[in-house]
Amino acid sequence: MADAVDVVVDICRQTLSRQGDAIRFEGRWIGWPQIAGIADAVERSLAQAGVDACAPIAFAPRNTPSSLAAFLPLLAQKRCIRMVYPFQSPAALAAALGKLAVAAVVMDAADFAPAVVEVLGRRGVAGIALSGEGARLVGGLERAAAEVAGEDARLEILTSGTTGPPKHFPIGYDIVAGYIRQAEASEVPGAPPTLLCFPLSNISGLYTLAASFLGGRPVILLERFTVGAWRDYVVEFRPASGGAPPAAVAMILADNVPREDLASLRFFTTGAAPLDPGIQRRFEAAYGIPVLQTYGATEFGGPVTAMTPQLREQFGDAVAGSVGRPIGGAQVRIRKVDTRELADVGEVGIVEVISPRIGTEWIVTSDLGFLDSDGFLFLEGRADGAIMRGGFKIVPEVVEAALLSHPAVAACSVVGLPHERLLEIPAAAIEIEPGQIPPDDAALEAHLRARLPAPNIPARWLVVEALPRTVSFKIDRAAVRALFM
Repeated sequence: MADAVDVVVDICRQTLSRQGDAIRFEGRWIGWPQIAGIADAVERSLAQAGVDACAPIAFAPRNTPSSLAAFLPLLAQKRCIRMVYPFQSPAALAAALGKLAVAAVVMDAADFAPAVVEVLGRRGVAGIALSGEGARLVGGLERAAAEVAGEDARLEILTSGTTGPPKHFPIGYDIVAGYIRQAEASEVPGAPPTLLCFPLSNISGLYTLAASFLGGRPVILLERFTVGAWRDYVVEFRPASGGAPPAAVAMILADNVPREDLASLRFFTTGAAPLDPGIQRRFEAAYGIPVLQTYGATEFGGPVTAMTPQLREQFGDAVAGSVGRPIGGAQVRIRKVDTRELADVGEVGIVEVISPRIGTEWIVTSDLGFLDSDGFLFLEGRADGAIMRGGFKIVPEVVEAALLSHPAVAACSVVGLPHERLLEIPAAAIEIEPGQIPPDDAALEAHLRARLPAPNIPARWLVVEALPRTVSFKIDRAAVRALFM
């Protein structure tokens, strides 16, 4: 582990000494010297705040050049970095930060809302605000007074629910070093800059970042994925391959991107969520580009299976909907849902994985799938009913727990409904406490926005006298879903 830490430190320091273009953002190139200036400002701010060298740091990166720049000194200082999702209301962000044992918080200046500053000030946590000009200490949060134990160098990333409710999961510097080295080994001379469009706070964003920017390669940075910006990138740089979240496939079709605009692409890769087979077939028919899926998770340290161009060509459309075969020494098996015995070929059950990046133990997921006779993995949904809204995984129980904290809500059920562009959207059916006035949709939304990230907010609401239940009095999610149809 120590060697891997030193490898990452050396790579980050070398990257900070580079010259030339580093990031193109909103049509303008930013050079490596400017990135180094932002990184220096982060390091100075940490020192001025009296943050101990081994103290853990909370980092809520947005897809901005200053957030990319801040990764470099935090890694180079061998920090324990606790990642936080920044795209949520001030109240929810304050609540998330208030639960973490950290000495300082690094994030965009606009995210230091009064509610956030109040919580951090009360806990004695220093605040470092990022901007295009650099980094500075936040007024009232100039000193790190919190007493926190030192931690080993690692990143702690919020999981998306593959193995249960979201939680912080450690990603070692050895895994980050592996991402960087893998990219170096597969680098193609003259390849275009990498497009960064995944959120930097999740495993997909980290994987892409480490395989490009951290190793000193220039990138095109999008604040968020849009079809127009992605299409412009493909037209300008003519890459041989492209990729984006699964929801992007439906978005590209809905926006009728001309076939000739994507003529350079030999294949399109996607992962992080299941892709509707019908959408995949329509995309491939419209553009003549094979869609290659991967399967990964934070708990796996990245992808563990992948469909390759060679496999797709060899096995044809019979494996079109598969997420491929295990890669990098990973292993996959399926257990029966009811008995937990190993499933037969073609039998749907719970997916279990060994990821060599993480260890030698089997990881039990909440995903359903099956293996065919050739070892290809096909995913069949979620055992826990997780909802995939675009690239965001929503665990219904998390939203339900937040709804139940509202005094007027007696019971509730959150289900996923099909959506043309986002694949799924969450919908909530609610029973009202006797004697309470039913809150309107806006009040329920406000209640949730103070507690959860924005993607968790239901797109549709329904107040019912009684939620449909099974004979064992459990809420019948299928029947709830039918209420919205």
